[in-house]
Amino acid sequence: MIRAIIFDLDNTLTDFMKMKEEAIGAAIDGMIDAGLELPREAVRARIDAIYQEQGLEFQQVFDALLEREFGRVDPKILASGIVAYRRARGSWLKPYPHVQLALLELTKRGIQLAVVSDAPRAQAWLRLCDLSLQHVFDVVVTFDDTRERKPSPAPFREALRQLDVTAAETLMVGDWPERDVVGAKSLGMKTVFARYGDTFGTRESGADFEIDDVLELVTIVDGLNDAADPSAPGKAQPQEA
Repeated sequence: MIRAIIFDLDNTLTDFMKMKEEAIGAAIDGMIDAGLELPREAVRARIDAIYQEQGLEFQQVFDALLEREFGRVDPKILASGIVAYRRARGSWLKPYPHVQLALLELTKRGIQLAVVSDAPRAQAWLRLCDLSLQHVFDVVVTFDDTRERKPSPAPFREALRQLDVTAAETLMVGDWPERDVVGAKSLGMKTVFARYGDTFGTRESGADFEIDDVLELVTIVDGLNDAADPSAPGKAQPQEA
């Protein structure tokens, strides 16, 4: 019987990579407009290199860019980049289609909902609030809660502890098989590969289920729970908004 679903955050609930691409582009334009005298393509390449070194959650990428290029941070250029980034992030950070509907349908069925993310706590909560999902999840586990990243079992185990469910009663949904699927399976969870968020061209996910739309989760849960309780009455299919 499925009693809980754990979701990855980035590229599972929201198109994080698209948001990041658009926000960085806006920031580059903002810095160039404020006096940054570098070709746009060169700035993008340097920012990409810094993210490669520090990770996509690095919060001082524009400071680092200016320090490396000029040995100092011009406050006008820095502020222009940050403001442009934040404005674009607000425009592009939105849930994937049917996320709100799927979460509502799952909640109606009494399913507990959780997020397990490798993002730092502050960044994960900022994104959830931007998505207006801060009140939806019963549990949110971030990197700061265990200091370990997926596929380590630690963050998954912490989510199970807070949800007070077993691995066998839980589905894990994510876009990154090597982290989301492998980590959850190590504890005995059933897994769902969010193919719609895949950025690696994955051919074999190793997941128990694969979905192209998050709303398919409702049918999967109904099927698993009906199989576990054959006497349960059939459930109505969710209607698209």
